[in-house]
Amino acid sequence: MSSILFFLSLIKSYMCEPLTLCHILGFKFKFYQEPNEETPKSLYHIAAALLHHNLIELEDLYVHLMPPDVTIVEEHKRDISEAKQLDRKLVKLVLPTDKNEEKDKEDDKNEKLPDNQKLGLLEALLRIGDWHHAQSIMDQMPSFYTTSHKAIALALCQLVHLTVEPLYRRVGVSKGAKGRPLHPLKSKRAPRPTECFEDLRRDTFSMLGYLGPHLSNDPILFAKIVRLGKAFMKERQNGEKESGRICFLSIADQVLLPSLSLMESNACMSEELWGLFKLFPYQHRYRLYGQWKNETYLSHPLLVKVKAQTVERAKYIMKRLTKENVRQSGRQVGKLSHSNPTILFDYMLSQIQWYDNLIGPVVDSLKYLTSLSYDVFAYCIIEALANPEKEKMKHDDTAISSWLQSLASLCGAVFRKYSIELAGLLQYVTNQLKTGKSFDLLILKEVVQKMAGIEITNEMTSEQLEAMTGGEQLKAEGGYFGQIRNTKKSSQRLKDVLLDHKLALPLCLLMAQHRNGVVFLEGGEKHLKLVGHLYDQCHDTLVQFGGFLASNLSTEDYIKLVPSIDILCNQFHTPHDAAFFLSRPMYAHQILSKYDELKKAEKGNKQQQKLQKYVAACEQVMMPVHESVVSLHPPRVWDDLRPQFYATFWSLTMYDLAVPHVAYEREINKLKTQIKEIEENTEMPMNKKKKEKERCTALQEKLQEEEKKQMEHVQRVLYRLKLEKDNWLLTKSTKNETITKFLQLCLFPRCIFSAIDAVYCAHFVELVHQQKTPNFCTLLCYDRVFSAIIYTVASCTENESHRYGRFLCCMLETVTRWHSDRAIYEKECVSYPGFLTVFRATRLDGGNKADQLDYENFRHVVHKWHYMLTKASVHCLETGDYTHIRNILIVLTKILPFYPKVLNLGQALECRVHKICLKEKDKRPDLYVLAMGYSGRLKSQKVHMVPENEFHHKEQPARNATPANQQNGPGSTGKPASSTSKTEEGTSEDNERVKHKSDSATKLMNKANSAAAKVTTSNGNGALNSTKAIKERDDKERSGKEKKEKKEKTQGSTPENKVDRREKQRDERAAKEERVVREGKEKTPKADREKAKAEEKSSKDDKVKAISGESAELSRERDVLKEPKSKEKGDRSAVTGTLKSPVPRAESAESERDHKRRKLDSHSSPSHSSSVKFLLYLPERSLPLHIQQPRRPPRRVVIETQARHLEAPGKSMSCQEIYGLEHRVFQNRGGKRKTLKDLAKGMLYILNIFILKY
Repeated sequence: MSSILFFLSLIKSYMCEPLTLCHILGFKFKFYQEPNEETPKSLYHIAAALLHHNLIELEDLYVHLMPPDVTIVEEHKRDISEAKQLDRKLVKLVLPTDKNEEKDKEDDKNEKLPDNQKLGLLEALLRIGDWHHAQSIMDQMPSFYTTSHKAIALALCQLVHLTVEPLYRRVGVSKGAKGRPLHPLKSKRAPRPTECFEDLRRDTFSMLGYLGPHLSNDPILFAKIVRLGKAFMKERQNGEKESGRICFLSIADQVLLPSLSLMESNACMSEELWGLFKLFPYQHRYRLYGQWKNETYLSHPLLVKVKAQTVERAKYIMKRLTKENVRQSGRQVGKLSHSNPTILFDYMLSQIQWYDNLIGPVVDSLKYLTSLSYDVFAYCIIEALANPEKEKMKHDDTAISSWLQSLASLCGAVFRKYSIELAGLLQYVTNQLKTGKSFDLLILKEVVQKMAGIEITNEMTSEQLEAMTGGEQLKAEGGYFGQIRNTKKSSQRLKDVLLDHKLALPLCLLMAQHRNGVVFLEGGEKHLKLVGHLYDQCHDTLVQFGGFLASNLSTEDYIKLVPSIDILCNQFHTPHDAAFFLSRPMYAHQILSKYDELKKAEKGNKQQQKLQKYVAACEQVMMPVHESVVSLHPPRVWDDLRPQFYATFWSLTMYDLAVPHVAYEREINKLKTQIKEIEENTEMPMNKKKKEKERCTALQEKLQEEEKKQMEHVQRVLYRLKLEKDNWLLTKSTKNETITKFLQLCLFPRCIFSAIDAVYCAHFVELVHQQKTPNFCTLLCYDRVFSAIIYTVASCTENESHRYGRFLCCMLETVTRWHSDRAIYEKECVSYPGFLTVFRATRLDGGNKADQLDYENFRHVVHKWHYMLTKASVHCLETGDYTHIRNILIVLTKILPFYPKVLNLGQALECRVHKICLKEKDKRPDLYVLAMGYSGRLKSQKVHMVPENEFHHKEQPARNATPANQQNGPGSTGKPASSTSKTEEGTSEDNERVKHKSDSATKLMNKANSAAAKVTTSNGNGALNSTKAIKERDDKERSGKEKKEKKEKTQGSTPENKVDRREKQRDERAAKEERVVREGKEKTPKADREKAKAEEKSSKDDKVKAISGESAELSRERDVLKEPKSKEKGDRSAVTGTLKSPVPRAESAESERDHKRRKLDSHSSPSHSSSVKFLLYLPERSLPLHIQQPRRPPRRVVIETQARHLEAPGKSMSCQEIYGLEHRVFQNRGGKRKTLKDLAKGMLYILNIFILKY
């Protein structure tokens, strides 16, 4: 170097022309341009020194150097063309066969510097530190062309080393490390060393940009740059110097990641780079990964070849990956992922989307990955999920695509097993929900299930469901299919991510909102089956995610997270059931916290004091809730329900109402068995045996302590409910309206929310009954539940059908227990206000014994409920609609333990299900599977079915009154005859005879009605005036009769007086009917009188048979007589219309007037003193059950009943009332027989009343 300086000073003193020196040097370079000649390095060094000291100009010398720039550009284009050709081969899956040969060629090209004098001069300039002139030469050539030659890349790396050395020594070297010292260049024109981070922007970042992916030639410099970046990010974490952070992101994008791709399996550099990347938000990291995967590999021919080699190697590994060789294949996967994770994972995910059986081996093979590779894997999963070219629905638009399901399963398994950041994936799901897309909720569902161990399934066993009503420990041990012991760390990671990125509440709210909106967003375009599946997926994920938050968040975190109920509903528009679901754990936490505060403030160990403190804590916490819920519904709602009752229902859970002692005992016995097996195991090492025994013993003690804690809690809750129950239901409106609001706002929305809520709803109804809650009619509640299932079933999704079926099963379980034993019924139902038949009675003792429904009548009612369930089931099975059939089969499967219990009802269902099996075997296989499963289980239940006369008591009728084996026809729930062999033989003949005569009477009535209409039309005002006169006279007679009855009530009511009074009433009624009929004849056309005579003649033979076996039941007749009086007082039937069966009339063609009248009756207001014995009688339905129909009562009795009922002016009867009265009169035996003349009179009287009313 000293000699060079001497000659340089000598040349300067000579002061010749710069062009002269350039020509001399050019002549020298020209000499070595001959073939087989190599330019000596000394010539490059002399030229570089002259340029460095400004003795010559680069432009003057550059023209003497070979090859020309045009040749260099052509060479670069040729390399790019070869790279593109290789890329096309990659797409066609045709790769080079001899990888080693290609690699050797590339190495020779890099190591053998071609006779390129420009590159030789560039290297010499870099060696002496002349960055200014070197940069000028590099700018003359294509990007990365110069640094693609290893010698030039190493020279430039050495220059960067010298530049960053002072700063690296200060901030990059760890304590105790010395490192190899570097001596700085003595040249004053060399780049100045960096002393601070700002100096890096002067020259260092520029030099790194020219290096590009070729920084891979110097791993040490790679590590230095990464460590400088880490030091910079740690010092600038407060947000200052944003420009510096952007510079390091650019260096990572253009230099570090491409260089890592060219490093062969360097795990250390990957970990170093992760140390820098983890300081950036995941948004910045994922942007870098996206550019690395989709752009970087196309920027340089070397990277294209590396990509091809990586894909080839990945194919080799994936073809041989199995469960058996997962350890060996995993090492190969890890080695390949250190340098090119994006290419490897992209191929692996494409294979998993096609072959889901690879999920297990792939997850196990990822254990040898670096932290950077795990983070890249998370990005690749999100990119695969967001691929716009992939359809997330199957081609028939009825289910989610299998590739999405495979990726979801992979996400759950990978994120549970490995510590990978979840924020990006959760934010992706949130963004999808914001745009109204719920397909990717499947990802969240799998992640929560695998990481937290919380399963959502509708196929839970009864043991699991019972365990889910206990504490957290019991849930973990017996409530899930899989073990969730090893989920503590993974669930903690999931919780931390949700809280740190504030995604917990937004996810809950978006799922709750989208659940109700999915029907409207997807309903018009998607298949109904897919829409239902999306709804179920959204709802189930909400329940699962909310359960995870409730069980993993601390009390303080949960209270901070969830706003009040009114804000959730009114501000965030969250559905009420979801809002209470999210708020429920918060209320429980607050009550327990307040209870602990009160116990500490006032020391008292007496049980009564503790109960009172708990009640006080509940009042303090729930009082604001009671005020908040008022705004959720219109004011008229609170006329039937108290806000306190509403909030109590929605805030409690099964954990609060009952202790699952059997489940606790079962799990404790399992642990005892495990301890015994461990002791008997001689192969297990002693230390492991001791450890397992300690674990089981500790778990057993936890369960016992948890059971004790829950018992105390349930005792406190029941005490609180006992104090509150008197204020739950108001007496402003009738019990019918109260039950309606309770079903509409409480029971139905919650019973389909989750399986636990379905059990809770059934148990809550039973608890309210057991508490003897005033104004709550238990019988009416059960009747409304069992008599109105068609529309509920039809509107349910598949999963909701499972939950609704479980709810019905629990309700039927309670009813079956009461039905099975008179002692149980009398103990749990008699003397309870819920079984009062007088709806205005509010006494807690259950009212008078006469007002209670006795045991036999309750059995009739239960039979009626079974009959109504059969009607609804048959209707759904015969509609042919996919949703109706699927849902009713699911419901029937759920309630199979308790329904059907009557043999012929089971036979009717079996017949329909068999038809479904035959019809749907080839058309809709999923329905066929459901039907076959139910059919098999139904056959196994046949041994537990009983005939109808064993299910409920049936009195023996008189001979020839009705066929002996009548069961379950419309209206047959009264007191049908028992079966005998003789009566069974004559059943078919009697049915045909009665049917023929009933049809004749029906035709006669229709003709009479048409004749009456003609009279009204022809006579005009005359007919109306005559009917008005009849009405006025009837009013006078009725008022006189009421006065007479009041006088009779003041006298002594001996049996003789009662009989005389009834005889007088009959005589008066007969005389009144004769007068009405006589006046009606005067104003009735001759044709009508002839038709009446024809009816008398046709009914003459039936009179004796129909009436001979009847005996007078005075109580029933008195009810019929009292009914018009109660109507005059303004009281109407309480539940006649509202308990009407929802089964539609499938075959009967009814007039518009009858339809409107029945519609009004179905919404009639309840009365204040009505009987619930109407529950025994069913309206006639046209839907066939293929059950032998009982004989209908004679038409004469029907007409008499209608006539007596229509005596009250302005009274309109529903079909149910008419038939109920008809049935009661039909049961009267031994009464006073009517003549055929009375029959005609009654019919004509009805015609006149019809004229008056219509």
